[in-house]
Amino acid sequence: MCYRSLCSCGDRAIADGSLLDFLRQVSTFGLSLVRLDIRQESDRHTDVLNAITRHLEIGSYREWSEERRQEWLLSELSGKRPLFGSDVPKTEEIADVLDTFHVISELPSDNFGAYIISMATAPSDVLAVELLQRECGVKKPLRVVPLFEKLADLEAAPAAVGRLFSIDWYKNRINGKQEVMIGYSDSGKDAGRLSAAWQLYKAQEELIKVAKQYGVKLTMFHGRGGTVGRGGGPTHLAILSQPPDTIHGSLRVTVQGEVIEQSFGEEHLCFRTLQRFTAATLEHGMHPPVSPKPEWRALMDEMAVLATKEYRSIVFQEPRFVEYFRRATPELEYGRMNIGSRPSKRKPSGGIESLRAIPWIFAWTQTRFHLPVWLGFGAAFKQAIDKDAKHLHMLREMYNQWPFFRVTIDLIEMVFAKGDPGIASLYDKLLVSEDLWSFGERLRANYEETKSLVLQ
Repeated sequence: MCYRSLCSCGDRAIADGSLLDFLRQVSTFGLSLVRLDIRQESDRHTDVLNAITRHLEIGSYREWSEERRQEWLLSELSGKRPLFGSDVPKTEEIADVLDTFHVISELPSDNFGAYIISMATAPSDVLAVELLQRECGVKKPLRVVPLFEKLADLEAAPAAVGRLFSIDWYKNRINGKQEVMIGYSDSGKDAGRLSAAWQLYKAQEELIKVAKQYGVKLTMFHGRGGTVGRGGGPTHLAILSQPPDTIHGSLRVTVQGEVIEQSFGEEHLCFRTLQRFTAATLEHGMHPPVSPKPEWRALMDEMAVLATKEYRSIVFQEPRFVEYFRRATPELEYGRMNIGSRPSKRKPSGGIESLRAIPWIFAWTQTRFHLPVWLGFGAAFKQAIDKDAKHLHMLREMYNQWPFFRVTIDLIEMVFAKGDPGIASLYDKLLVSEDLWSFGERLRANYEETKSLVLQ
C-alpha cells in the first residue's frame, strides 16, 4: 500500500529506495527471522489424551498398553470426525499444551521447525502429537521429532523407531525423512558420562540400521550442552568421533546458553564456527572414522555396566548423597536465581532424578569438583585392569586408534585439569555438617584414584 501510494502521487524515486529493498527482503526471507522449534514432555501429551478419553467415557488413555494406544491413535488419525470439542475439562497444564497447538495453527507454517517430544519412549508419543496437531487445526503439521534421553530409552529407541516406520500411515506422512534427537545432558545425569557416551554411540548405529532397512533418510539431532557433563566439547572432534555412517552430510546440533556467545557472538567467530561444522561434516563423510573392533566393544560394554553401577550407587542409592549435594554446592541458590531458560526442576518435590541437568552440572562446576563427569570412570577402569592385565594395553590401543574413545578420555582429562578438590573440601568445611565430612573425603579419594587411572 505504501509503495503504490507513493507511486500514484509521483514519488516513485522514493518508493524505489529503501522501501523496495525492504519489500524484496520480506519476499525472500519471509517475516519470521528464525524457525522456532516447539518442545514439550511426552507425559504432558499423555495427560491431555487421558482427559479426552475419560471425557468421551472410553477409558483411561494413561492406563492403556502401548498396543492399545497405537491402535486407538491410528484409528482416530485415519478417521474424519473431530475427536473433542471445547467441553473437555481442562487443568492449567492441559490448557497450556492445547493453547500451544492452537497458536501453531494460527501462525504461518514457515514460522516453525520441529515439534520435539522430550522424554520420548514409544511410538505412541509421536502419534499422539500428530493427532493433537490435526485436532487443533494445524494446516501444515510440524515434523515430529522424538527425543530419547535416559539410558533405558536410548537402548529401546531403535525398536521404537522401527515400529513407527512399519506403520503405513506414518510412513506415508513423513515422505522418507525422519529426525531423531538424542539427549546428552539427561543421559549423563542418569548413568554418568562414560555409559551415556557409549550408549549414545550404539543407539546411533542401531537407529541408522533401522532407517536403512525402511528406506528412510535419518538426521540425527544432537542435544548437547556446553559443558562436558552435558555432552559439550570441541565441535570438530565431536563430529569426527560419531559412529561411521551416522552423518551422511547432515546433522543437527543444539548450541545453548553461554556457548552461543562464544561461538557465534561476532561475525568472524560465527564464520569460523560454521566453517568447523561444515569441514567436520564433510570429512566424516569422506574419511569415515574407524569402526571399533569387536574386543573393544566388549570391553566398553563391560566397563559401561560397571561405571553405571558405581555412579548410580552413589547418586541415587546412597541415602546421604542428596543432603550432601544440597549443602556442599550452591544447587538450591541456583533454583532461586532467575537466570535459567527453564525451571530448575521438572517436579518441585522430587530428588536428583527430577532436577534438570543444568543446575546439576553447574552446582558441581562451582565447587570445582565436576563430580557428574568423572564418577564411574575409576571403578570401570580399575576393575577392567584388575581382571586382566592385557586390558590396560587394549585401552591404550583404543585411545590411539579410535576417535570416539580418544575424545571421551581427552574431555575427562580436561575436566581433571580444571578441577580442584582442595576448593571442594573448603566448601565442605564451611557448609557441610561434620557427620558428612567423611562422605566428602571418600568422594575426593575416588577423584584422585580416577585421575591416576586416566593418566595410566
